[in-house]
Amino acid sequence: MAIALAAILHLIKIYQMPFGGAVTAGSMIPLLLIALRWGPGPGALAGAAYGLVDYILEPYFLNPWQFLLDYPVPFALLGLAGLLRRRPYAGIALGILGRFVAHFLSGVIFWASNAPAGMNAWAYSAAYNAWYLVPELIIALVVLALLMPTFRRQGFFAPEGERADGAR
Repeated sequence: MAIALAAILHLIKIYQMPFGGAVTAGSMIPLLLIALRWGPGPGALAGAAYGLVDYILEPYFLNPWQFLLDYPVPFALLGLAGLLRRRPYAGIALGILGRFVAHFLSGVIFWASNAPAGMNAWAYSAAYNAWYLVPELIIALVVLALLMPTFRRQGFFAPEGERADGAR
């Protein structure tokens, strides 16, 4: 269900980048919440599955390595959020940083030809990917802040077997 919700939210674009990537209506939030609730493994699995759905919705294929770095790997790296389950804001930042790294490498390796004349491929890839992932990070953090009181009451971020107030 979270993967489907992420796909629907991805279709609501606030801003579309010219060569891929977009600022959306919080499309990463359902995937990040899976990682924050159930940990990095399930978060990475859900992210990778979503990456395949994203490819089906908006395919662009140069070769298998580009496919991996642009679709399943960056979204699987959102699962890193689960490493910081007790610090969900930091977890969201870590997950989106992981996604940034994969897209950044793809930009340097496969999309450097899109850089303006005279611009370093590393700087271009960093700027290009930050242009849409920083707003996505802000959207995810704001939505989490709005939902946090409800999540805390429900014990959403507590490890299994432990209540939100720390009792067992």
